[in-house]
Amino acid sequence: MKRWMLAGIGLLVAVLGCSTERSAPVSGRVTFDGKPLAGAHVTFQPLADGSADPGGGSYAVTGADGSYSLQLVQGPGAGAVVGKHRVEIIMRNENSDVNDQGNKRPKFAVNIPAKYNVSSELTCVVPAGGKSDANFDLKSK
Repeated sequence: MKRWMLAGIGLLVAVLGCSTERSAPVSGRVTFDGKPLAGAHVTFQPLADGSADPGGGSYAVTGADGSYSLQLVQGPGAGAVVGKHRVEIIMRNENSDVNDQGNKRPKFAVNIPAKYNVSSELTCVVPAGGKSDANFDLKSK
């Protein structure tokens, strides 16, 4: 009986230990053609490394100087899951324009090329100790 109880406690400690060390703080800066990109939505999505569940994603919105600090999507906390991530950077704008059919469509202050969002080629590796220089310099061409 004591062995089972000790094994159970050991398993619980191992699981709790892993869950608290799975994420690390991540911050950086986004620029577009060398200028700070304010109001950009930055998302990190962990890439599977052979495990069935690489973990939840993270997000942030850049400040006036282009800086951001990631927050976990699942549950409270800052940062991102440790490991390699696919990164997407998009602009959302509440302003709208009306097309020829009378339908509203978003009007973007900055058109970010698809290679940074829908067809993102951006990646970032988050080490166990975190990353404070996850910077991205996007180019219009």
